Amino acid sequence: VTTFRMPEDFGSVLDKQVIGPTTENLVKSDFPVQSFKPKVQIAFQRLPGQCPRKTEVERRRRLYLTFDIAQLLANKGIDSNQLMPRHHDPDNMPTIGEKKDPVFPIYLPLKIFDNDEYDCRTPEEWISLGLEPGSRGRKPVPGKALLPTDDILGHEDPKSQKLIYKWTDVGVLDYDKETKLYLVHKTDKNGLVRDEEGRPILNGGITPEG
Repeated sequence: VTTFRMPEDFGSVLDKQVIGPTTENLVKSDFPVQSFKPKVQIAFQRLPGQCPRKTEVERRRRLYLTFDIAQLLANKGIDSNQLMPRHHDPDNMPTIGEKKDPVFPIYLPLKIFDNDEYDCRTPEEWISLGLEPGSRGRKPVPGKALLPTDDILGHEDPKSQKLIYKWTDVGVLDYDKETKLYLVHKTDKNGLVRDEEGRPILNGGITPEG
């Protein structure tokens, strides 16, 4: 009987059959689903007439997705590229008569102004969002980081005058308690966090070989 012989690439045939809308998440991502959920201080059991917890979580998730930190800073007149301190250039220092702002270049690092008193999660809680039930590997957590567009020069000289800093989508891989710094990796054009060989980066980039 040849009528019921299945093609070898039967999976690809099913993928091409798209009938109407679907609730399936078709976006491929290296981030866990729970890493996008905001922290909500609401009881799990709600009284009749009150907003359910899942509904409030989804509303805040969609609200936070509409926020853009670069645009929020720009609305306050802050240039994100000017937030990073640079090497002093005595030959091009503006004078008071030129009325340029700022007269004195920025020289204090951002970490001096860092305040975590109002953070809704501790760094350990943020990193733990990469853990999925039944999985041994810890996935990266989505975030935004102010990074130079030139990776090579950015590593060699982070305070170079030639660098341009922009808010970039990253995957948070790990956190160092001593330095209070996060290890991040830029996402690719598809929003994925992959190594040079195209493999997902798990457990902060630590391989079985160390």
